[in-house]
Amino acid sequence: MGLVSGMFMGMVFGISLMAGWRHMIKYRSTKRIAKAAGIKILGALSRDDLKKICGDNYPEWISFPVYEQVKWLNKHLSKLWPFVAEAASAVIKESVEPLLEEYRPPGITSLKFSKLSLGTVAPKIEGIRVQNLKKGQITMDIDLRWGGDPSIILGVEAALVASIPIQLKNLQVFTVVRVIFQLAEEIPCISAVVVALLAEPKPRIDYTLKAVGGSLTAVPGISDMIDDTVNSIVTDMLQWPHRIVVPIGGIPVDTSELELKPEGKLTVTVVKANNLKNLEMIGKSDPYVVVHIRPLFKIKTKVIENNLNPIWNETFELIAEDRETQELTVEVFDQDIGQDKRLGIAKFRLIELEPETPKEVNLNLLSSLDTLKIKDNKDRGSCTIKLLYHQFNKEEQLIALEEEKRILEERKRLKEAGVIGSTMDALDGAASLVGSGVGMVGTGIGTGVGLVGSGVSAGVGMVGSGLSKAGKFMGRTVTGHSSKKSETTTTPDESKEENGGAKPQ
Repeated sequence: MGLVSGMFMGMVFGISLMAGWRHMIKYRSTKRIAKAAGIKILGALSRDDLKKICGDNYPEWISFPVYEQVKWLNKHLSKLWPFVAEAASAVIKESVEPLLEEYRPPGITSLKFSKLSLGTVAPKIEGIRVQNLKKGQITMDIDLRWGGDPSIILGVEAALVASIPIQLKNLQVFTVVRVIFQLAEEIPCISAVVVALLAEPKPRIDYTLKAVGGSLTAVPGISDMIDDTVNSIVTDMLQWPHRIVVPIGGIPVDTSELELKPEGKLTVTVVKANNLKNLEMIGKSDPYVVVHIRPLFKIKTKVIENNLNPIWNETFELIAEDRETQELTVEVFDQDIGQDKRLGIAKFRLIELEPETPKEVNLNLLSSLDTLKIKDNKDRGSCTIKLLYHQFNKEEQLIALEEEKRILEERKRLKEAGVIGSTMDALDGAASLVGSGVGMVGTGIGTGVGLVGSGVSAGVGMVGSGLSKAGKFMGRTVTGHSSKKSETTTTPDESKEENGGAKPQ
C-alpha cells in the first residue's frame, strides 16, 4: 500500500511540475511577444513623437542615427591623404580655375590660383547613408567635414591695380556629398559616377581672407566679390540638382539620362515694390530688379528713377531643372554711379507652386540671405511678383535642353574671340547679345550697332545668324531697356538674358 501511494504521489508531483514549467514557458513567451510589439511601435516613432509622449522627461541622449559610422574608412583615408592631396590639388586647379574665370565678378580682370596645396589634415567622414532610389543605381550620401590646413593663394587682378595675392585661411567645409554609381554588367561594373552637394543641409564653406604683401582695401569689396564667386560656383555647379557626371571604366555609356535637364518654365512678372530703403543722399533711389533661378542666367528689369514705390509690370521666363529643390531669387538694386547697391533680397521656393496655377506673392526684402550678415532688422520694403509654372513635356524638354547647350557654347565662342572677358560678362554688357535673338540695350550697347564702349566694332551680324533662334525656342522675343545713367554705371546685370532669353512686357 505504501508503494502504490508513493508512486501515485510521485506521478502527481511530476505532472504538476511539467504543467507548471509549461505554463511558465508560455507566460514568458507571451511577455516576449508583447515586448517585441512594444519595441516595434517605439522604433517607428520619430524624435517629435517621443517628445510629445515624454514631455519634459525626454532624454537628450536618445538619437536616431541615419548615417552609418565608418571609422575604419577615416583611418585609411588619413594614411592615403598625402598621396590623395597631391593628386587632388592638380585636378582641382585644372577644373576650378576655368570656373573662377567663368564666374569672375565685374571689376576683377583675372582670378587664378597662385598656390594650391590641400595640406596634411585629411577630411573626416562622419557617416554614410546608402540608398537604392532607382534601379541600376546605388546612391550614397556622405556626411563630410574638413577643417584642414590647406595653403591656397589666389592671384586677383583688377583694372588699374597690380596683382594682389589673397590667402584663404582657416578653411572649413561642412557638407553632405551625394555620390550616385551607375551600374553596368561589365567589369568594373560601374559605368559612370555622379557627384553633387545636397542642398539640405546647406553646404557651408567658411574661410578668412588675408592679403599677402598688400591690403584688401586696394580693391574695394574684394571680400564680398570672392564670397559671391564661391557661392555662385557651389550653387550653380555643385549643389543638387546640379551635378558632375564622370564616365569611368572605359565602358561606352550614354550619360544623357544622368545629366540635368530642363524640367519646366517659370513665368515671372515683376509687378512692383513698396517702401524701399533710400540709399541716396539727395533725392531717392533708382531701383531695378534682378531675378534668377541659376546665378549664371539672370534677368534685369528697367530702372525706375527717383522712386521708392516703383511699378514695373515686366514679365520674364526662366528655366527650372528641379522644382522640388530650386528657388527663385529676387534682388532689388539701386542704380548708382560706380557699383550699384543692393536694396534687398528674397527667395521663393518653386515647390510651393502648382503647375499651370498662377500665384501672386509679396516677398519681404532682407539685407542678406545669410542671417549672420544681417546687421539690422530694419524694414527694407517688399516686392510683389506673379508666378506661373509650366511643366515641360518630353518634346519641350529636348528643345529647351538643346537651346540651353547652344547658348552656352555661343558664350564660350565670344569669350575665345575676345568679345567678352568671362561668361559672367555676358550679364553685364556686350555679351548680352547671346541668347536674345534680338539686339539688346545695356551699358555701352545700342540695338544693332555693335559693341560701343568696349573697343570692339562687332555688329550684331557676327552673331545674328547663329543666335536668332536663341530667344524663340519657346516663342519669346526680347526688347532691351536703357537708362540715362547706363554709360557710367557698372551693375551686376545690365542685360535681359537667361538660358533661353526673356520677354519683357
